[in-house]
Amino acid sequence: MMMTDEWLAIIEQTDELAEMILTSDVLFEYRSSHQAVYSDPDLVKQIRDFSEMKDRYEEVQRFGRYHPDYNRVMKSIRLDKRALDMNEKVAALRLAENDVQYMLDEISASIAHSVSESVKLPSDNTFVTDSSCGGSCGTGGGCSCSA
Repeated sequence: MMMTDEWLAIIEQTDELAEMILTSDVLFEYRSSHQAVYSDPDLVKQIRDFSEMKDRYEEVQRFGRYHPDYNRVMKSIRLDKRALDMNEKVAALRLAENDVQYMLDEISASIAHSVSESVKLPSDNTFVTDSSCGGSCGTGGGCSCSA
């Protein structure tokens, strides 16, 4: 494939789009939320502990109720997840992640549909074409997602 002026123009426009995304308010909010979570040593430890408990959970799931630690691990994983879910910094990060994903999905859909309505999108995210959700999965809105 030969590089043409048309290709160079597309690449330049792609660079401009990437710069616009990187300097957007949505990405600024994501970076701020990410920094807030991962600069908190106690929260980082809590996340690490939860990740280790998830590994134990997967091990227990292989054996089900017959695993000797089944009840303890099942209770612990629920409590740890709830504690993380209730943390304001973690909740803000999840919302910011959803907003970034939604923005990227919208951009992908816009580009794909400018080529043809029959172009398949890179994701199965129904929120791109169904705006009843209100913008993010965390809303628990009409899209039937769970909050």
